[in-house]
Amino acid sequence: MQWSFTKRYDSIPVLLVPMAGIHITDIEAAINYWRQKNPSPDGVALPRELRALAEIYALMVYYKEDEADEFTLPLAAAEAWQVWYASTPDTPCIAICSTFQGDPECKGCGRSFEEVQMWTEMTPGEKRSVWRRITVEGTSWRFNRYAERAAEDRSLARAAAEAQVPLGFGG
Repeated sequence: MQWSFTKRYDSIPVLLVPMAGIHITDIEAAINYWRQKNPSPDGVALPRELRALAEIYALMVYYKEDEADEFTLPLAAAEAWQVWYASTPDTPCIAICSTFQGDPECKGCGRSFEEVQMWTEMTPGEKRSVWRRITVEGTSWRFNRYAERAAEDRSLARAAAEAQVPLGFGG
């Protein structure tokens, strides 16, 4: 994660805060999205979007970076990433929010109270950072108890529902 100082007040630095970054796995996902959407016509030449994202990916691998700053991506890569980002679900919410009952972290989606409140104000990079954290943790109900609510594809929803273990009442 990248870190940056916020403003200084009376020559005292304010707490370090994480900067939004696009994780390398999101760059990979965007590349795969564009490979399906706009495949190479001859199997060799890369379309503009793929070439822009592949360049970022290669630099991240070469310099052993996990994240790229969302605000300094070259225009072609930023545009290609934004198109992929628009194809992903915006919010991890599954309509079971426990932060309103006082939980510091939502049991349904895994976001903190602050993340739920500020979601509409967050940048795409900040949102993807939250998505990555809750996916890696995998403890919220969207990943287990209510996985069928979170499934984008109905066939995946059905498979998730069928995978639930019967409780074994009455028999």
